[in-house]
Amino acid sequence: MAFQEPDVPLTRPAADEIRKTTCYMCACRCGIRVHMKDGAIRYIDGNPDHPVNRGVLCAKGSAGLMQHLSPARLTKPLKRVGPRGAGEFEEIEWEEALRLATDWLGDVRTRDPKRLAFFTGRDQSQSLTGWWAAKFGTHNFAAHGGFCSVNMAAAGLYSIGSSFWEFGEPDWERTKLFLLFGVAEDHESNPIKLGLGKLKTRGAKVISINPVRTGYSAIADEWVGVRPGTDGLFAGALIRELLRADRIDHAWLAAMTDAAFLVIRDPGAADDGLYARDEEGRELVWDGARGACAPSDDPDARPVLAGERALPDGRRAVPAFQLVAERFLEPGFAPEEAAAKTGVPAATIRRIARELAEAAFDDSADLDVAWTDWAGRRHDKMTGRPVAMHAMRGISAHSNGFHTCRTLHLLQMMLGAIDRPGSSRHKPPFPRPCPPGPKPAGPAAGPNEALSGMPLGFPTGPEDLLVEEDGTPLRIDKAYSWEYPIAAHGLMHMVLHNAWAGDPYEVDVLFMYMANMGWNSAMNVPATLKYLTDKKEDGSYRIPRIIYSDAYYSETVAYADLVLPDTTYLERWDCISLLDRPISGAEGPGDSIRWPVVEPDRDVRPFQDVLLQLGARLRLPGFVDEAGNPAYPGGYPDYIVNHERAPGIGPLAGWRGETGADHGRGAVNPDQLKRYIENGGFWREHFPDDQLYFKHANKAYLENAHAKGWIPSSDRIVLRLYSEVMQKFRLAAQGHGPNQPPEKDRARVARYFDPIPFWYPPFEGTSEEAGQSAADFPLSAITQRPMHMYHSWGSQNAWLRQITARNRLYLHPETATAIGARDDDWVWITSPIARVKAQIKTMHGVEKGTVWTWNAIGKRRGAWGLDEGAPETEKGFLLNHLINDLLPVRDGGLSYANADPVTGQAAWYDLRVRVEKCAPHEAGTTEPMFERLEAPPPTGGRPTVLRAVGRNDGVAQTTPARQADWIGQRAVHAAAGTGIAAMGGGRRIDEALPTEGADEEETRR
Repeated sequence: MAFQEPDVPLTRPAADEIRKTTCYMCACRCGIRVHMKDGAIRYIDGNPDHPVNRGVLCAKGSAGLMQHLSPARLTKPLKRVGPRGAGEFEEIEWEEALRLATDWLGDVRTRDPKRLAFFTGRDQSQSLTGWWAAKFGTHNFAAHGGFCSVNMAAAGLYSIGSSFWEFGEPDWERTKLFLLFGVAEDHESNPIKLGLGKLKTRGAKVISINPVRTGYSAIADEWVGVRPGTDGLFAGALIRELLRADRIDHAWLAAMTDAAFLVIRDPGAADDGLYARDEEGRELVWDGARGACAPSDDPDARPVLAGERALPDGRRAVPAFQLVAERFLEPGFAPEEAAAKTGVPAATIRRIARELAEAAFDDSADLDVAWTDWAGRRHDKMTGRPVAMHAMRGISAHSNGFHTCRTLHLLQMMLGAIDRPGSSRHKPPFPRPCPPGPKPAGPAAGPNEALSGMPLGFPTGPEDLLVEEDGTPLRIDKAYSWEYPIAAHGLMHMVLHNAWAGDPYEVDVLFMYMANMGWNSAMNVPATLKYLTDKKEDGSYRIPRIIYSDAYYSETVAYADLVLPDTTYLERWDCISLLDRPISGAEGPGDSIRWPVVEPDRDVRPFQDVLLQLGARLRLPGFVDEAGNPAYPGGYPDYIVNHERAPGIGPLAGWRGETGADHGRGAVNPDQLKRYIENGGFWREHFPDDQLYFKHANKAYLENAHAKGWIPSSDRIVLRLYSEVMQKFRLAAQGHGPNQPPEKDRARVARYFDPIPFWYPPFEGTSEEAGQSAADFPLSAITQRPMHMYHSWGSQNAWLRQITARNRLYLHPETATAIGARDDDWVWITSPIARVKAQIKTMHGVEKGTVWTWNAIGKRRGAWGLDEGAPETEKGFLLNHLINDLLPVRDGGLSYANADPVTGQAAWYDLRVRVEKCAPHEAGTTEPMFERLEAPPPTGGRPTVLRAVGRNDGVAQTTPARQADWIGQRAVHAAAGTGIAAMGGGRRIDEALPTEGADEEETRR
């Protein structure tokens, strides 16, 4: 008789159900499996079927369980009863909260809608929140992009029709040389880790250009420790070397870009620097075969890239490529000149330029796939350029970031490395025309009126700005004004200052969602707290009313007049939409949902539901039907299914039509959400092989994208080396046209609205803009997020805090020696406006003129449910305290935001400091130390230990605090070390984990 394995249960079942949804622990939007037991969440791991992460999950995603069980969760609507910042609230019912909000908002809308400022943080429903603002009638809406990455988005969308990060991705399968510029580990971490794994496996070379060598830089084949804010000069020097060696893809430039477009040379004329056009408005090129001008869309023309030509009217013009080449062949971009400012040796610059050329032109990545271009010409293969690039906040968050990012895209175009096999690729619904639509809606709405369109958009010239006749900004943040004309994401970081100052006008209500603007989403925190609490002579607040929605008791909650408590991401519906920021890949479109895998055990409501309820109570257009009843009585899921932004186009693209057979476009399907849940919470479509590349010029793709509503027509999308839009603004500053800037802004617009990318030093630390001596503040200071945390959210998380519960100031050993300091010493970090005290740690992987730290680890006492004496509050610190929100006042009392002059992007990576060792009696705790925030009940108390246990008992109080589950601890550290292991390792986690009160060694144990 054969031996039969005994059926012995070695472990209890860890779950009795698995629910698949989308993570929200960062902006990655990975698919997760939530393992349930007795109706409670047991653990979270990655969904192996999900196209974003394919089962890989980082520490953040796995620790979502402890985010859901956070003691900092708000539990009920709150109304302020004491002074702002005192944390004195009374709990109220939802009906009273909604009535108060409706009264306050309704009063504003009846008088002047723009006196509402509605700004959100990292919410992923901006197509809804922006639509709400438009129907309310306020221009004053934006999300966090102006504080984070608008330079990346705007520079890309005005240059190549897509961008780094969310609108593009490298061709991980075929790239042979990959350059990372300014990329930290907190954004898109799982896809990048998967991609880097493929590159390393294939032997592709990875070069990381970053002042700090952590994360991705640490595993790169080469780390280039560039000085902060000089990346554009480094990239420009690479372009110069490619031009000098004539290693340029001339044919691709002529066919795919504006390189051959003739640019008028007529100094002083109203059209100087604009494209030459024929009678029908088509751009002209010089046809070398015919020896005459021809329309740029003539498929038979043979355009040339150099040489001055005579136009039909007798004036002169040159191809855009020639102007670009003249700029980058200037001596300032020579490797020796660049080396002196970037800190990168000239020999290294030359070698990397040579490696770029060799990888692009000498290595093959061709595919034997036939395709048809926009003109109907058939190509028998897709020729490759196996060079890809990726960039992020280290480029964006500088006052020169827009032009730096344009320079990176110019470098890509010079190599012909855009959406070709092996290069950087577009992700649908991109590419779009450069710039894309729509334009920001104007003019201002009257009482009880809606805007004519969406508040945010992309100007194509001075006529699209949101300004009064005298040039005064229409928006409270001054976006789309002459001060920041292409502020495509708004200036969230300037809202509080401008509302406090009444510049350009006062607001009556500040409405914020998930935007911790009272702490780590602020520059110059002490000044920001003043803006929130300052009063007029009559005793009223300068910002009269503040409504705030958040799921947690962050530092900003204490300053609200009305608090609308949000759910956690596991308790609500969300829509990751093609109308906003989808989960598309270069090989096809995709979107996804979140759905309530558990019901809230507190009196909280999803913010999207609340917004729909407020819209109905205010009787906003689109939020009520003809009879005045709520248009979406079922809340946000009702909206997701039934809302249409255009015929057949709604928030979700999958399973449309009555039977669910349509995708991309189709009628409403009442079972749509059910289909998403059955499919694991996502939809993804794959393009046919002939649509995978050359999307900007691929006839089949362009027709498909137009049919789905992504682009306004199926015409080719011309990539732009030269920006005619920028030149239009410069001409206005030179006195041309009906729309001209105020005198105070003319010189600024004329300088920075250069149609060709250029490099200039970051404002802070230069006498020209900041009015300070670089010698007084010799070091650059930057912050970045660790890959296991994402902004404020992670550093309250019981598991993630065990990895990083405090932060140090990291600096090069030689820099430390110069001030007589060594590891663990306390130092003062001083900027032109303030100083912060912190401990140091030396490392060789940092540029010698740079110091850095982890951002948002430092917390204010009393916030986030942290215990008294928590290391985050005692030894954690923020560099935000040191960063000025305004540049110093110049002649005439004029001061601009500390921001990029083109887009308004917050320049918090421009910070310059000096570092000095503390006196012995000053060591011990961080400074500045703000007054402790008082938390409203019942969030004021917290358990000693957090543990995942049974139904209705997710948060338990037990002792002792350091009674740790070994398996859980090991999983935490594995996840932190690799970014791949799922927290909990697929095992049951039901023992205590230390979360509070331990010193650094104990939290690392």
